[in-house]
Amino acid sequence: MLQEIRDIRPETYALDALIRQSISRLQRSVTEKPADAMLFMGNWHHSFPALLVQDPVLEPVDKVVWMVICQQGRAAGTGTAFPSYNEIARQANIASTSTVSRAIAVLRATRWLSLCARVRDGGGRFKGNVYALHDEPLPLADTLHLDPEYMAFIKAGCQHHHARVRKVTRAILSSIDEDISEGVDVLAPVNVTERRILAMHALRQGKPQRYFSFTASVMTRLSNQRSVVAEVDRNQKSKPVNHRLRNLSPQKSKSVGSSSYIKTTTTTKTEDSKKTAREANEDPQLATLVYPRRLDDNQRAMAARYLAVVPPDQRQSVLDELEGRFQAEQQGAKPVYDELRYLHQLCAQVNSGGFLPNLSLKVQGERTRRTKEAEERRQQAQAEQQARREATQQSRSARGESSLAEMRRMLGLPPAKNPPTVDS
Repeated sequence: MLQEIRDIRPETYALDALIRQSISRLQRSVTEKPADAMLFMGNWHHSFPALLVQDPVLEPVDKVVWMVICQQGRAAGTGTAFPSYNEIARQANIASTSTVSRAIAVLRATRWLSLCARVRDGGGRFKGNVYALHDEPLPLADTLHLDPEYMAFIKAGCQHHHARVRKVTRAILSSIDEDISEGVDVLAPVNVTERRILAMHALRQGKPQRYFSFTASVMTRLSNQRSVVAEVDRNQKSKPVNHRLRNLSPQKSKSVGSSSYIKTTTTTKTEDSKKTAREANEDPQLATLVYPRRLDDNQRAMAARYLAVVPPDQRQSVLDELEGRFQAEQQGAKPVYDELRYLHQLCAQVNSGGFLPNLSLKVQGERTRRTKEAEERRQQAQAEQQARREATQQSRSARGESSLAEMRRMLGLPPAKNPPTVDS
């Protein structure tokens, strides 16, 4: 039986109330200058989360920026003003606000920070953003619920001007695609305690393992510590002692914050599956599919990634089956509480050979009928336009002949003879 219960954590739903309050407060603000708001969704303690300090994906500057934002929240309680980039740069001793912007982009991409809303007043003027700060990376399902533009942000991040943001966002999409290609439900409910234990266990291991939503193979390329250890080991094996010391000097070596990949030529089954998923997601056919109108932007982006592992000739049928299920709700059928998990299970049925189109047949028939009617209306409009064009030309020709006859009369010339017809 298909799962039809939305698996969003209760605390995420509770956060909606705080977000609405922040939006209302920003809308009522009488100040002219836009001001962002921030919500800290964690425990109020004087220390910082161990997961943040040890996070192998974040660079030191990312962690410091998180800490500064958190300190701002502690100063005024749960709901407070989000600090400006200049204020963050001053408190974190960062020279450039562009570095702060990059760090915030990485925090949002890795789900330590959520952009929950962009607020405008009744006149359409921008009043500010509402952020939520978390004490651990948020599950993907919760992020899609809180951050309406998350998937669009991640996709745009793959073309970001800064290499670090491109690297992180591409790693996020690679992890999602790898999990989907292996049949993992990336929006499945999570056990918070077990999730944290697995993350801490991964941090204690000497080799990269899954870290929250990042797969082990992605962590191999993404972890900064891995890059430095590999570089040191390589230097120790290939250079004399004096060369090692020189290569590890600050001026000539890469720092712990380096974002370079370790180049490898090893090809594995996982790499092949990731490549297949990535190529499928670049398939232009995914953009031409007819998606149910009920899906929002985040859901459409995720739906395209689910459909990437489905044979192209089955993709539209899967979407039509989902649309048919939505239409059945209006006839009294049980509601679909989690659209994407329902779609994931439909895709799994296709790949296992157990998918039998049912509700999609009616949806396809309706689309065919609408397409036929639209084509008939287009042809009718074309015919009417052509008729109007011919009538206009005839009218212009008649007016021209009338004017010519009037000129001949005024000049005292005899009327022009009618041109001979084909019969004569």
